[in-house]
Amino acid sequence: MSGCGGNGHSHDHCGGGGGHEHTPPDLGVAYSLFTRIDTNNIECLNEAVEGSGKTVFKAWEDRMDRDKFVESDADEELLFNIPFTDNIKLKGIIVIGGENGYHPNKMRLYKNREHMTFDDVSLAADQEFELHPDPSGTLEYTTKVVTFSSVTHLTIHFPSNFGEDTTKISYIGFRGEYTKAHRHGVTICNYESAPQLSDHKDKAMDSVGRPVM
Repeated sequence: MSGCGGNGHSHDHCGGGGGHEHTPPDLGVAYSLFTRIDTNNIECLNEAVEGSGKTVFKAWEDRMDRDKFVESDADEELLFNIPFTDNIKLKGIIVIGGENGYHPNKMRLYKNREHMTFDDVSLAADQEFELHPDPSGTLEYTTKVVTFSSVTHLTIHFPSNFGEDTTKISYIGFRGEYTKAHRHGVTICNYESAPQLSDHKDKAMDSVGRPVM
């Protein structure tokens, strides 16, 4: 584990999954994307306590609060379905897991696949990471920005841990940017009606030029 979990200023790769130790200048701002999560509609599959999965998404300054955490139930797997209220450009993720063997050792990301279940995780993930124990929340796993540039829903699958029967997670943080989601209904309607204008042009003129009997 050398090189991962040091002073927080190294940009060396940590593991084969592309994780970086990375300290943005203002972490409170950089990790504020939790405010763009549609918290009420988060789904956490295999959580031992219903609703506990939602509690791991919290403000940066609360990341060390271990009173709120999620623990897996039947086995070590956890699956999060996370909808966002806006379009997200996801740049990095921090995961604080349980002590020792309870910490997840792998993370798999799926973009814009709503309501995934454990039956769906056989699909190839958009990105995968080998995780390292990170009790202080300083190890960031950098995502492929091209892939995760327009995210409205993120699924995170934690398939295994460092040896315990269950997995514990107390914090998941997202770094990136967001743009307000736009409602496209009117735009789509205009696009669909535009080609029809020429089709009905003559009829429209007739209806104007001639009284309707």
